[in-house]
Amino acid sequence: MKIGITVLGSGSSGNALLIHSENSAILVDAGFSRKEMLARFATVGIDPAIIKGLLITHEHGDHVKGARVLADHLDIPTFLTPQAYKHLHTRNLVGQKVHVFDTGSPFTVDIFNIHPFVVPHDAMDPVGFAFFANEMKIGVVTDLGHVNNLVKARLMECDALILECNHDVKMLRNSDRSINLKRRILGRFGHLNNEDAINSLDELLHPKTKHLVLYHLSGECNCPDKVAELATAKLANLNRQDVSYQIAKQHVPMETMWL
Repeated sequence: MKIGITVLGSGSSGNALLIHSENSAILVDAGFSRKEMLARFATVGIDPAIIKGLLITHEHGDHVKGARVLADHLDIPTFLTPQAYKHLHTRNLVGQKVHVFDTGSPFTVDIFNIHPFVVPHDAMDPVGFAFFANEMKIGVVTDLGHVNNLVKARLMECDALILECNHDVKMLRNSDRSINLKRRILGRFGHLNNEDAINSLDELLHPKTKHLVLYHLSGECNCPDKVAELATAKLANLNRQDVSYQIAKQHVPMETMWL
């Protein structure tokens, strides 16, 4: 049984990805409208009927925009932390079927064993996930200000890694964004910049790691070519030409990466 990673879209305006086999899938975040999500499922040729659950990393709008209507449309449960549930429930942004999980406590959805863990981000109990299926491990960290020791530990020995690569520091500092927003993004609980993300691969890449997705690029303060240049140079420096990488895009889904 093959395990696939399909990014439906990622960036400042919406984030969603699928971890799936041919017959079962978990959706991580739903940052687009239901109509847009269904259109993207069709584009990548995935029947949404195989989706067994929706996981929420945190409550920010670019991760939950379509969460309630999509989950209810597909009649699937939404899995999220207590604080995220409280926030989204009071705003009518979560579906009718809900499973609240404790960060650090693994749970199983169909063929997927899922280990949530805390990440440093300015949200309500934000989490990353480690997925285990068919003897494969996939790590997902979408929003974080820095890669701390807990994140490193939870992402050990991944076969595939989805890692935020949000902004180029110089582009952010030269942007028209407010000083407070710049400080927030650059802070240790903001978003991971290109240099820090790519340099973290020194420790995150394991001999068994063969696949890498660079995720959540800022549309205003980043450039895919800059990310590609850094990633290519780092993998060459590490002599890891065996690792294939893709850069997630905002407006079009990514070709499925099969493990």
